[in-house]
Amino acid sequence: MDGADGSCPASLSSPPPPPLHPAIAPLTFLLGKWRGEGEGGFPTINSFAYGEELLFSHSGKPVITYTQKTWKLASGEPMHAESGYWRPKPDGTIEVVIAQSTGLVEVQKGSYDAENMIVTLHSELVGNASKVKEITRDFSVVNDGLHYVVRMATTHHVLQPHLKALLWKV
Repeated sequence: MDGADGSCPASLSSPPPPPLHPAIAPLTFLLGKWRGEGEGGFPTINSFAYGEELLFSHSGKPVITYTQKTWKLASGEPMHAESGYWRPKPDGTIEVVIAQSTGLVEVQKGSYDAENMIVTLHSELVGNASKVKEITRDFSVVNDGLHYVVRMATTHHVLQPHLKALLWKV
């Protein structure tokens, strides 16, 4: 602070938000912070409930930045985190890369339907995972809530539900 009134100099103030790049305009329904609860399970793990926060943001480039974090509902203890980039294409396809806090990485391709507010993703590559072989992610906005389902296949189990959640914009 170096202004006489104790304020920060203009050069340190936050810049205005960047203009929305036309490439991500069809996915504006995702932009923002979402919070809610989910549940998970798989044949090899006990079922569990979790709290979650997703953030979809942009920098004016033709890409959406994605971050996710989850926590145990009872204690608030951190559980999982991941981040990545979503690149929508004008033809309704989308490319996504995600790095998980476990070290697993995903390269996904899919499609989006802006009118119905749906995104469907399927793994092209799951890297640094000895057992996970395939992951799908389906997102939809219905009645202002963001619903998603993650399905997973492993070396010993076919593709089946692993996670599902309902999140609300905050």
